[in-house]
Amino acid sequence: MKINTLEKIIKNKQNKKEFAIITNLSTGETELFEKNTPIAKNLERYINQINEFFRLKKNGVIEGTEIFIETYRKPVRVIVVGAVHIAQYFTKFAKSLNFEILIIDPRGYFASDQRFPDMSIINKWPEEAFKKIETNENTALIALTHDPKIDDPALQHALKKKFYYIGALGSKKTHENRCQRLKKLGFSDEQINSIHGPIGIKLGGRSAPEIALSIIAQLVSETYKNND
Repeated sequence: MKINTLEKIIKNKQNKKEFAIITNLSTGETELFEKNTPIAKNLERYINQINEFFRLKKNGVIEGTEIFIETYRKPVRVIVVGAVHIAQYFTKFAKSLNFEILIIDPRGYFASDQRFPDMSIINKWPEEAFKKIETNENTALIALTHDPKIDDPALQHALKKKFYYIGALGSKKTHENRCQRLKKLGFSDEQINSIHGPIGIKLGGRSAPEIALSIIAQLVSETYKNND
């Protein structure tokens, strides 16, 4: 691998860019591929296959060739609102996955470095916190506080920005009340129905780690569904 290619790979990883490394297995030649950028002339005839691998975030060899494609996905930004016990287990599960976790909670005694080591924490109310971070339709929200003063503004922001995954902790009754509050604020049934509430897939567990596992499983499922 050429030194300038290696330097570009390191830079792209640091900047959290999406790209692919294209390697000719018979010659060892390596090229860097990024969306909407020119590609080497000797690879132009494979551009449709390369784009398909890139779109699906898959690794593999183009059929009938010696061309191997290794894709690097941009980490998915996941906003966790509520530095509660479940969030501690959730972040432990998420550390080994391709997620960039941000924790928002104005309550400093919950959202602390001691409880969430090596995590990005914003000790502000959601309205203020979202002014400081970039979010879009590739962002996920997990609301865990049960407190409408904290969860509701975060849910409103996520709905307006069309987050691909929105989940909120609480019983069916709690979720019904939440939906009614959002409806009074002018959100449509379609928007409100996009919220996963109660959050998580049905595993049958009730403890904090079991609930966290059900949330991470649902998030992973929706993430890959979003990328199909």
